Amino acid sequence: MLITFARALSGSTLSTIRRGDGVVLELPGYDRKYRVPHDLAHAVTERELGMAGGVFGSIAGGGVFDNMRVVAGRPRHDAAERSRRLLVANKVSLGIAEVLAGVVHDAVEHDETSTMERARRSYGIFSTDPFPWTEPQVYGAVAMLAELSVEYEANGKVVFTWPDRLTSPVPVPAGTKRGRRGRL
Repeated sequence: MLITFARALSGSTLSTIRRGDGVVLELPGYDRKYRVPHDLAHAVTERELGMAGGVFGSIAGGGVFDNMRVVAGRPRHDAAERSRRLLVANKVSLGIAEVLAGVVHDAVEHDETSTMERARRSYGIFSTDPFPWTEPQVYGAVAMLAELSVEYEANGKVVFTWPDRLTSPVPVPAGTKRGRRGRL
């Protein structure tokens, strides 16, 4: 999946997402007060931490959020239902992605120094499991976002590749039987 984050005329960000299925979507940003686009922080954080169930892994799998619109391509006949199932299944992962992207965003936007402490605390809102990422992974996401924010400021856009391995799988509809039928 290819994502282009571009400065919109309003001063915010407009993300254009080209999915592997040929559908092109637009995702408006609501971040005019920030130097670094929040959606770019999501993409970097989720990719660097390997989060398939976050915003962009969900979109790659067929998820469409309410504020998005299809601008090209032809969605599947059952796209709305698949999107609903996927977003419901990823609810906790999306929450974790939101808080961690916020931590990474703040680290770059405001030169935060307590990034790991905030990341662990934020993750703890959603899970009692040990924090699954290392300090180099988290600070790697901060460094990548800082690098891309310089490109965004200079050019007004960033082209970002989302790896196929981080595409969220679409859950099977309830009541669907899987497997082989009995032999005669």
